[in-house]
Amino acid sequence: MERIKINQLNDKVSQEVLLKGFVHEIRAQSKIAFLLLRDYSGIVQLVVTSDSPSFEEIKNITRESVISVKGIVQKGNVKGQEVTENKIELLVNNIEILSTADVNLPIQVVLGKDSADLSKRLDYRWIDLRKPKNLLIFKIGTFMEKAMREFWAKNDFIQIHTPKFMGAPSESGAELFSVDYFGKKAYLAQSPQFYKQMAMSAGFEKIFEINPVFRANPSHTSRHDTEFTMIDMEISYIDSHEDVMHLEESWINYFIGRIKEEYGEEIKNIFNQEVIVPSLPFPRLTMKEAQEIVRKKGYKGPEDDLDADGEKLIFEYVKETFNHEFVFIKDYPYSARPFYHMKKEGGLTKSFDLIWKGVEVTTGAQREHRTDILREQAIEKKINLDLIQDYLNFFRYGCPPHGGFAISPTRFLMLMLDMKNVREVTFLPRDTDRLNP
Repeated sequence: MERIKINQLNDKVSQEVLLKGFVHEIRAQSKIAFLLLRDYSGIVQLVVTSDSPSFEEIKNITRESVISVKGIVQKGNVKGQEVTENKIELLVNNIEILSTADVNLPIQVVLGKDSADLSKRLDYRWIDLRKPKNLLIFKIGTFMEKAMREFWAKNDFIQIHTPKFMGAPSESGAELFSVDYFGKKAYLAQSPQFYKQMAMSAGFEKIFEINPVFRANPSHTSRHDTEFTMIDMEISYIDSHEDVMHLEESWINYFIGRIKEEYGEEIKNIFNQEVIVPSLPFPRLTMKEAQEIVRKKGYKGPEDDLDADGEKLIFEYVKETFNHEFVFIKDYPYSARPFYHMKKEGGLTKSFDLIWKGVEVTTGAQREHRTDILREQAIEKKINLDLIQDYLNFFRYGCPPHGGFAISPTRFLMLMLDMKNVREVTFLPRDTDRLNP
């Protein structure tokens, strides 16, 4: 008999079926036992009566054991917020234990029964991920990437995969992991920045990459990891950073709309969050305008950038003024930007950050594609030209005007689902303290 999933049971009433999964909960009485069985698709109640050949087997089953069960699908009167097929139950004929779980679970899976802190939950991440709510996070994340790819396919983007060993830093030198590379020093990639620009020089015109990046950042905050996934996009033949912002807001509008269609109700029911599809265009403020706004609110942070407090203050203003969750902060001073951002008049750059719900989710810009100016700006930023010679060569033989941006999908998920820590939406986090499991 072929196994079916729990979410297929509604079409199998009165039929015998085979299910396999984890034992979520057990309630055994003298003449009847009730088990909750959990698989990837949901949770269903199993009913085992005393006249069943498998009734005695119940005493050998522990929570989180993996079992195979055959039985007749019947309409039931099942109660319980975790049971997803709440009008269906399975009258069991046979149970086979495939794997017995230790009776002393280090953390609990059943909703509302676990008081373990996040650190302990991450120590036993494979058990923590069994929770239906956590499983849903990764289903949503998978669908989010699918929707992103729909947009890329409709708009003729090319996917690239860039090296993660680099001979020179791609960002500031303060957050580098260096490694021995056959007797030479190499760095783990902080960003595919140089190589996605190389793709513009190669004539690819529109590219994206979904890639791991590595930052030796000593900060241990709720939104920083040392290894995480980044999504990068880059496009050619732009007139300014406005073209890049237009691309990003159109992309975000598309994939959030698709998430709302597919998972909006579940997100509202499970995470108590309304998925709001952002209207176009997103509000835009220059850094100068943003500084004037937050200073009036008592902001004491940097004058050429916004720290976490500044981002929250500007979100409050944008929400109140524009009734919008997103805002582009553009035209950053050159002092706050890397050497490859294109300058504009007044000591500013053609760059931007995107803030969502008071948290920065994107940095983007038009890049400088003229070799002589790039070299001058690198010298101005005190960058060793020998380390970036290969990068400078990308632009010596012709390169279209181009720009792009990068976002962290885990930070995006954290904000969408109102989670308090990016580690909760990361499969296996890596931070300043954690290398295991």
